Amino acid sequence: MIFNNLTNLKHKTLLSLLYSGGLRIGEALNLKIDDIDSKRMLIHIKQAKGKKDRYTLLSHSFLKLLRDYYLAYKPKYFLFEGQNGKKYSNASAQAVLKKTLKNTNITKKVTLHTLRHSFATHLLENGTDIRYIQELLGHSSPKTTMIYTHVTKTSLKNIKNPFDE
Repeated sequence: MIFNNLTNLKHKTLLSLLYSGGLRIGEALNLKIDDIDSKRMLIHIKQAKGKKDRYTLLSHSFLKLLRDYYLAYKPKYFLFEGQNGKKYSNASAQAVLKKTLKNTNITKKVTLHTLRHSFATHLLENGTDIRYIQELLGHSSPKTTMIYTHVTKTSLKNIKNPFDE
């Protein structure tokens, strides 16, 4: 798994956030500290694609990692800050993923957006209704969400045929 090969706490936290919340890279880089609602276990995405606000899940496991990151880096405004307290750049995030993939045995093409796809696919495989996934990803149309969710052979094997009941 990609996350196990990350030793830099900021890098691990950023990539883990993309997967655990199903975020676009721009959404993650625009997050501010107060967008994390640990009482309700939600992440508030403001002015996302289409200028829409939404909430997505805040994982308990990710929250622990996020707290460690916060204590170590003490961001002031943006959750992920680069040099001089400015917002962390998309190019830096891309470089982090590229370096991480180089240190793993993963040969498939993986992008930062692949982590968002994986979030949606894993929710679907675990039985989450497509309408909830649509809401978490901030899609207007379920057709858009379906593009993100590749139905795997394993998922198909796990479907019980109603005739067998």
